[in-house]
Amino acid sequence: MTESAPAVGAPKSRIAYILLAWFLGFLGIHNFYSGHKKHGFIKLGLLVACGIGLIVNPIWSIIEMITVTKDADGVNFN
Repeated sequence: MTESAPAVGAPKSRIAYILLAWFLGFLGIHNFYSGHKKHGFIKLGLLVACGIGLIVNPIWSIIEMITVTKDADGVNFN
């Protein structure tokens, strides 16, 4: 039995990630784009469950916009 490396998709656009984070970051859409679904669901939960998401999510999105350079598979954005 041979083990193969997990399939990795094409690199995602860093510009698209930044634009999604800037305009729709409070919803966590950029997290879904990059494959970080857990973070996306947490942001949606904060927004829906309590209004604190309206304050926390934009700040969190700006930090992610600056610091995240790879998608969930570990592939660098291009």
